[in-house]
Amino acid sequence: MEKKTLSLCPICLKRIPATILEEDGKIIIKKTCPEHGEFKDIYWGDAGLYKKFDDYGFIGKVEITNTNVENGCPFDCGLCPIHKSTTILANIDVTNRCNLNCPICFANANKSGKVYEPSFEEIKKMMENLRKEVPPTPAIQFAGGEPTVRSDLPELIRLARDMGFLHVQLATNGIKLKNINYLKKLKEAGLSTIYLQFDGISEKPYLTARGKNLLPIKKKVIENCREINFDSVVLVPTLVRGVNDNEIGGIIRYAAENVDVVRGVNFQPVSFAGRVDERTRLEGRITIPDFIKLVEEQTDGEICEEDFYPVPSVAPISVLVEKLTNDRKPILSSHQHCGASTYVFVDEDGKLIPITRFIDVEGFFEMVKENIDEIGKSKIHDVKVLGEIALKLPSLIDLDKAPKSVNIKKIVDLILGVLKSDYKALAELHYHMLMISCMHFMDAYNFDIKRAERCCIHYATPDNRIIPFCTYNTIYRQEVEEKFSIPLEEWRKMHRMGDDD
Repeated sequence: MEKKTLSLCPICLKRIPATILEEDGKIIIKKTCPEHGEFKDIYWGDAGLYKKFDDYGFIGKVEITNTNVENGCPFDCGLCPIHKSTTILANIDVTNRCNLNCPICFANANKSGKVYEPSFEEIKKMMENLRKEVPPTPAIQFAGGEPTVRSDLPELIRLARDMGFLHVQLATNGIKLKNINYLKKLKEAGLSTIYLQFDGISEKPYLTARGKNLLPIKKKVIENCREINFDSVVLVPTLVRGVNDNEIGGIIRYAAENVDVVRGVNFQPVSFAGRVDERTRLEGRITIPDFIKLVEEQTDGEICEEDFYPVPSVAPISVLVEKLTNDRKPILSSHQHCGASTYVFVDEDGKLIPITRFIDVEGFFEMVKENIDEIGKSKIHDVKVLGEIALKLPSLIDLDKAPKSVNIKKIVDLILGVLKSDYKALAELHYHMLMISCMHFMDAYNFDIKRAERCCIHYATPDNRIIPFCTYNTIYRQEVEEKFSIPLEEWRKMHRMGDDD
């Protein structure tokens, strides 16, 4: 197997040709910069799983663009006419200030001596730009730095709701959420989900990655959420080999024990920045297949490789919904090697039961694909097709293998609700399950332009651009923050704040 693509030189960031090929059962990316020499990295840790996921590729399209094609991907962001996925989740960095100084931080918060903190009006314009997309961006995440250091965060959350974002998410280290009254204020403003940095179930990962033991704070946040009935927290571990890769199973168990509050765990393997020794990279790189194998080992096979699917596997469902409603819908058309996920039920005895164990997921996907062309002929015909799907759905569910808590009628009703574009049904379906996922964001060493072109997680910036996640953090972050930052001392004078604020 051999594929040609374009990548970046990790040193000068110039665009250079690259080859993706199989080597010793793994997928490798190789490239040569005329000035800085050869580079080799692991693209995917398992060639067989790479090929399996290839079957789920889905190419989307973008109708609204903000930039022209002049220099070629990834130097025309964004979104430019080459891009193939609309925004599913938009990030807005509301500040680069932070109440931590983590040794591991892809945003390099607190390091520049300058403050990047767009004004309320600038953030409003960014959100307006996102809502102009076709379809409008459905979900937004306030990030940073640490977004809770902004005093107007509740107002930003409220504004996002007023502007029509269905899902408003907060990426946070949780320190300020120890204050239950502050947490209540965020909930009342309309916050949907807390995306909580959560690196492990022992103190070691925090001491290494964050410089202090934050585990008691994380647990306190979960307790506070339970107390105020805020039941949508996603745990977000940054995976580092030798630091917390042995705690994956424990983190999943912790999520299952707190399933009344925790909706999922999204693992993110660490990215490499700067000139990193090749041996260090090859030994330290954790790819999606590596993560999946660790999950299987550390859950004693309760969750295994066959339970995971690539993100775009669900894209045909969105296409079917779009045709049923005659309305453009957000489609998860990211590259098939960007992420993988599964859903698990937590049974009464604490056992983890992946949805794939009692629902014929492949059969469901096939049924969706078979009916896409049948939809749209007439309203009467559409009702008939939905009726046929409703009749067939129970045959795809094996109640003998299902959790005791599963009600087949309820599951069928929720799935039909999703197909009718009922957002509440989609949310309720999520609340019956725990999502276990892994998003492997790229760095300059393993960068693949074909992945970048299909990214659906984007950053909005003050200069009216919408930039794919990996290109932003690899290429654009420093440029954007430099352009819209002011010196720290000047910022302090403006806000009359001291060193401890």
